Amino acid sequence: MNETMLALLGFATIIAIIVLLLRNVTVPALAFVGVSTITTAILVLTGTYTVEEMGDFIASGVSGVHSTAALFIFSVLFFGIMSDVGMFDRIINALMKKVGTNVVGVAVMTCVIAMIGHLDGGGASTFLITIPAMLPVYKRLKMRPTTLLLICVTAMGVMNLLPWGGPTMRSASVLNVDANVLWMQLMPMQGVGILIAFATAFFWGNVEKRRGAGINSTLVVDYGDLEEQSDASNQNSDLARPHLFWFNLILTLVVIVALIFLKIPSYCTFMIGCVIALFVNYPGAKLQNKIIKSHSAAGLMMASTILAAGVFLGVLEDSQIMNHMANVLASFIPASMGRFLPIIIGVLSVPLTLLFCTDSYFYGLLPVLIGVGDAFGVDPSHTAIAMVVCRNCATFISPVVPATFLGVGLAGVEIKDHIKNSFFWIWGVSLVCLLSGLVLGVIVL
Repeated sequence: MNETMLALLGFATIIAIIVLLLRNVTVPALAFVGVSTITTAILVLTGTYTVEEMGDFIASGVSGVHSTAALFIFSVLFFGIMSDVGMFDRIINALMKKVGTNVVGVAVMTCVIAMIGHLDGGGASTFLITIPAMLPVYKRLKMRPTTLLLICVTAMGVMNLLPWGGPTMRSASVLNVDANVLWMQLMPMQGVGILIAFATAFFWGNVEKRRGAGINSTLVVDYGDLEEQSDASNQNSDLARPHLFWFNLILTLVVIVALIFLKIPSYCTFMIGCVIALFVNYPGAKLQNKIIKSHSAAGLMMASTILAAGVFLGVLEDSQIMNHMANVLASFIPASMGRFLPIIIGVLSVPLTLLFCTDSYFYGLLPVLIGVGDAFGVDPSHTAIAMVVCRNCATFISPVVPATFLGVGLAGVEIKDHIKNSFFWIWGVSLVCLLSGLVLGVIVL
């Protein structure tokens, strides 16, 4: 197969998965594996790759996400234990006293926590800090979990522009400049983005309030499997450990601090946290087994989805299909529009985020577009800034970003509902950031 045919196969693969997810035809894990298997069969039957090579690609893809899958399993178990022991109930009551029944205040607090949590640049750790802390409050006030996710991903997308954030570092490495230098250039756009993130929280907090959310709300909100888990935990009040509240709180804070500062795998941190929490709160194999089983369903479902996404990423990335897709997209830019390249790529960044993973976007598409821009005298840094800022807004709504599945799993939201609820809002946020870059002189045509 030539490069163009491989690119078309890649587009067809991704579009098929997105359609299956959005139309709720099957669960995400089956969609990823099923469509990837068809793509693999086509590549083998056409003689493009051998079965052994495709097997290596899949193994590489799975190895790239296995740590995220392990992280999800043990983080779900850890926060499940903390919920069982009643730690979150005590914290929620304290938060409720601070914000009262102020739905807007809860929404803004979500934004603040997400921004602080994302100072380390890690999407997974931010979801793990923000969602377990805020979801019980949202349930109490009958606020929708899709709103929680939207506020989170908006704040995270803006904070992900920090120089130690993955996208900024990748763009800087392609430009061969220091990440701090690139960050200083785009900082005005990040400032605008931070304001937009708070405006998002305020606006959607008011939307929830107008819907009737509040402490005595009679709204019926679907929390998926998490609702059933919550009901089960309410029935098992004998699992509460109020006398160990301070121990559990300190343990949780230690785990969160370790996530941010210790250079060890995040799943290892949660493994150790789970061991300590189980031994102290629920001594005895029988009781520990009961606790683990009660939280196994959510962990298994999402871990299987993340591993299946790894199969999909391995097939498209390691076969270089995503790079060929980038070349095809770049070829569609007409010569007369060359000098407007930063605007074009900025406008298209959010839809492209659904198609390209972070590495293929910055290491595959960015170099190609910089080369195209050079022919028209476009400053490479302006193309990079448009790509990194606008793309970052949509990072955590993309089905090709493993952390997205962690977020929707923790919130009990189907990924199709997350994308439907967030896509156009996030696209609007990215366009405002792009416009601010033009107005503030960060991007010059």
